[in-house]
Amino acid sequence: MAHLLLVESWVGSMSRLLPRAIREGGHGFTFLTRDLHHYLRSAPEGTGHPLLAAHNVLSADTNDIEALLPFVERAHGALGFDGVITSCDYYLPTAARIAGRLGLPGPSSAAVENACRKDATRRVLADAAVPGPRFAVCADWAEAADAAREIGYPLVLKPVDLCAGMFVRRVDDESELTRAYRALADFPVNARGQRREPVVLLEELLRGPEVSVETVSFAGTAQVVGVTDKSIGGAPAFIETGHMFPAALAAADALAAAETAVQALKALGLDEVVAHTEIKLTADGPRVVEVNPRPAGNRITELIRHVTGIDLAAACVDVALGREPDLRRRATGLRSAAIGFLVPDTGGVLEAIDGADDVRTAAGLLELQLAEPGKVVKAAGSNNEYLGHVMAADAEGLGARDRVETLLSALCPKVVGR
Repeated sequence: MAHLLLVESWVGSMSRLLPRAIREGGHGFTFLTRDLHHYLRSAPEGTGHPLLAAHNVLSADTNDIEALLPFVERAHGALGFDGVITSCDYYLPTAARIAGRLGLPGPSSAAVENACRKDATRRVLADAAVPGPRFAVCADWAEAADAAREIGYPLVLKPVDLCAGMFVRRVDDESELTRAYRALADFPVNARGQRREPVVLLEELLRGPEVSVETVSFAGTAQVVGVTDKSIGGAPAFIETGHMFPAALAAADALAAAETAVQALKALGLDEVVAHTEIKLTADGPRVVEVNPRPAGNRITELIRHVTGIDLAAACVDVALGREPDLRRRATGLRSAAIGFLVPDTGGVLEAIDGADDVRTAAGLLELQLAEPGKVVKAAGSNNEYLGHVMAADAEGLGARDRVETLLSALCPKVVGR
C-alpha cells in the first residue's frame, strides 16, 4: 500500500473522486490543508466528507511555500510519503514543488507553474510555434487599452491566475474593456486567500467549436484518451454549459485537436501528469485555449469512465506514484455520455426545481444532482454557480447530448427575490 500526500483539493466532484481512486487502488493518504472547515462546509448534512478518510490531517499554511517545504520534509520523515497529489489548480505548483523537494515522482515544478499561469503558457507556446491566438500581457490599464487597439476587437480579457472561467470576458469595444478590467482589478485575492498577479491577458477572439483533449503523460510519452466537446453560454462570460464524450467530430478534426494538445504538452515540458487541454477548432486549424495539468473537471472524467472504462482519477494517482497507469479500454455498453448544467440567469433564493421527479425516471439517466431549496443563488458569471447537472448516456451512438438537453429542458428552477 502506498501513502500519498494530498495537498488541498477542490470541494466539488474531484474531492470525492480522488479519495475514491486512492482507496480503490489499495492506498492511503494524508490530507494537508490550511483550512479544514473549507471542506467540511461542503459536505452534505449528516455525512462525512471523503477527505476525512485520510490517515492523517495536517494543518499548515499551504499558501506559504517557503515555510511549507521544511514542514513537509519533517512530515515525510515521520510518515513517509510515496507521492504528492492535488486536484485544485491553485495548489498544482505547490504539489510539484513538494514532490521535487522530497525526490518523489511528478512533473517538473517549472512546467506546472508555466501551465498554471496563462500568460506564461502563451509565451512558451508562442516560442515553440504551437498555434494559439494573438495576445498581449498587460500590467496596467494604459497597456491594455493600447494592446486592445493593436489586436483589434472583439477580444477576450482573462486573469492570468484564476480558473473556472472567473472574470474571463468577451469585450467588443473600449467601454466593455474598461468594465471588465475594473471588475477584475476589484478581485485582488482568490478564494484560497492567495494574492493575484495584477496583470491581465488579452487575446484575439477565436471562433469555432471548442473541445478538450484528455491525455495521460508517463515516461516521456503522452497518450490521448479522447476528445470531449463543450458547449458555452452566458455571454459575455464563457460558462461551460455541457460536455459530451466522445466529441461528435470528423476523424480529421479529432486527430488535429489531439496532435495540437500533444504539441502543447511537449512545449511546456509536462510529463508524469494527467492533462486537460482546451482547443478551439477555427477555420485556420486548431488553436490552444489553455493547458490544465490535472484531470478535467465538470465530471468529464466520469463521462470517459462510463464510455471507455478508463478511470482518469486512478491514472492521476498512478502517475503521482511513478507507476504506469492502466489506460486499457473496456466494454461498457455505452457509445457516448454527456453532462449538462443548470445555469441560473437570475439571483435570489432557490425555492424548488420543478420537473426533477420525471427526470429521475428517464431512460439513459446516469446522474441527477440538484441544489437544495434555500440555496442563495446569483446569476452565473463563471462555472462556480451551477444549480446542478444532468448526466445521461446513449448505448447506440452519439445521442447523449440530445438526451441531456431534453432532460435539462424539463427542469424549471424557481428562484425568488431576496
